[in-house]
Amino acid sequence: MDEHFTFQFPVSKLPPLPPPPPEKLVQRQKKPISIQQMVRDAHLKKASDIHIRVGELPRFRIQGEMQIYQATEVVTPTIFEAYLGEVLSAAARVRFAETKELDTAIVYPGFLRCRVNCFETLTGGAMVLRLITLDVPTIDELELPTILKEIVNKKQGLILVTGPTGSGKSTTLAAMIRHLNETTAKHIVTIEDPIEYIHPSQKCLISQREVGLHTDEFHHALRSVLREDPDVILIGEMRDRLTVDTALKAAQTGHLVLGTLHTKNTLGAINRLLNIYNPEEQAAMRVQIVDSLVAIIAQMLLPKTDGGRKAVMEILINTPTMQDYLLQGEQTEAYQLMEASSNEGMQVINDALCELMLTGQITIENAIAVSPDVGDLRRRALNGGFDPARSTRRDLYTDYDYSPR
Repeated sequence: MDEHFTFQFPVSKLPPLPPPPPEKLVQRQKKPISIQQMVRDAHLKKASDIHIRVGELPRFRIQGEMQIYQATEVVTPTIFEAYLGEVLSAAARVRFAETKELDTAIVYPGFLRCRVNCFETLTGGAMVLRLITLDVPTIDELELPTILKEIVNKKQGLILVTGPTGSGKSTTLAAMIRHLNETTAKHIVTIEDPIEYIHPSQKCLISQREVGLHTDEFHHALRSVLREDPDVILIGEMRDRLTVDTALKAAQTGHLVLGTLHTKNTLGAINRLLNIYNPEEQAAMRVQIVDSLVAIIAQMLLPKTDGGRKAVMEILINTPTMQDYLLQGEQTEAYQLMEASSNEGMQVINDALCELMLTGQITIENAIAVSPDVGDLRRRALNGGFDPARSTRRDLYTDYDYSPR
């Protein structure tokens, strides 16, 4: 028999595995960035707002659109708590924990201010920061209608600036206050929640009060404002019956009152104020409101073709004829009067849109998107006349299909 041999194969040690290629290396997590650095980056990108929320990457609002901020990591509850510690005082943090929402402001000296709103959501804490320059813009710098200078120089009455959230109402009011500050000698009292633009006293003495810092309640400040010897009163928002009552009382007793509302157009602002009251009170309140009214400015912001955003305004001025129409509730006649009274500074929104289209400051698409009557806008564009100083491409307006998309 053949012998059976068992061969013992030597077992050598396996060589170490090679390192993975660079593209398969696990990337290190990005470090959280401070609020201050985020504000600086947002300012460089010309953002208007910063949105921070647990479970999400921060986002900037740039030219009206939300864009993800990639320079940092997803916000965790721990990171959000650190952010709260950076922007809120100990007392404010306690207040936020109790109420689940908080309005405040932070300032970076020599740089800018931020209006801050903290709130709770389904996924956790969140905050929105509105970036506000320390330099108060002028009416001319904002390219606003010069009639605003005449409106704000009235000795008494009620001026309303209306529009949706983020339409630039606060900036328009700040520019009007600056005009007064540079040209008249008055006492201006503002009641804000929170303070946005800071106005150093020049010719005017300006007293700015922030709810939560300089007064415990908005209503408390309203009750005492008439005892503070003001000439001009700025009320952040006409939010309820007490605010409207106080504003009307002040306007009727020799003060100029400026306030904001959230309405899309000028005539809607009057209806909005009337709806605060019971039906049986509205007839009497209509008389008070119309008697006190100086002007209503309804505005929106649209992207400009060369960058930035442009305030587009509808302006109602309470002339004697307009007052008659408003007292009778004749809105159609009041609107027609606005169309026909451009020499007095009034304009409807399609007037403003058409002008900006013909001068190439906004696109046709953006104008159509916000126009209340696209057919009317087209007729205005066609009747605008060819003027090389206004537009070298009139065919863009005559050939464009204005039908709804």
